[in-house]
Amino acid sequence: MTKLFTCLLTVVLLALASSLASAHDPSPLQDFCVAVNNPNSAVFVNGKFCKDPKLTTVDDFIFMGLDAPRNTHNQLGSNVTLVNVDMFPGLNTLGIALARVDYAPYGLNPPHIHPRATELLTVIEGTLLVGFVTSNPDNRLFTKVLNKGDIFVFPMGLIHFQFNIGETNAIAFSSLDSQNPGLITIANATFGSNPPINPYVLTKAFQLDKSVINYLQQKF
Repeated sequence: MTKLFTCLLTVVLLALASSLASAHDPSPLQDFCVAVNNPNSAVFVNGKFCKDPKLTTVDDFIFMGLDAPRNTHNQLGSNVTLVNVDMFPGLNTLGIALARVDYAPYGLNPPHIHPRATELLTVIEGTLLVGFVTSNPDNRLFTKVLNKGDIFVFPMGLIHFQFNIGETNAIAFSSLDSQNPGLITIANATFGSNPPINPYVLTKAFQLDKSVINYLQQKF
């Protein structure tokens, strides 16, 4: 009897420890969500409001059109078509998103981060040079040339990029483990913020002449 009680107590304690270890706050699905005490003035939730399941149809679970090539006639020579919860409401609460990325010859998807998602990229056509940089203090670069059918993972929150090193168009599809992964393009955020970051801050951070910083802020 004592042995049985001991076994049961052990199981209960292990279950309790497991539940405590796995307990955590829900992951943020937007940049911030400031709390309010009056629910009548609340306009956002961490995610989207849910449609009445009785009113849901099969059309809520399909998104079409990713077969069509995108326009890459821009300065970067790339075009990202993100299918997140804003584009595809059926993704709400499922923790996934998808993107089609088109690259012109020597087109670039510039260094950026997804603050809320890990990205898994699959090359459909072409040859891409991809890479990501680890966090401080190492700032280690992991880079690889990918060909058709290759898959590469970019860990959550790390700076990464893709560059078409071929003379033909390239296509890739990315899956992301958030319905709203977020996007911060490093150059745009640093030099194109609104309002602009004080140029003296950037001058000291990048060890560049103030005239160069002013030029970059005007460009972005």
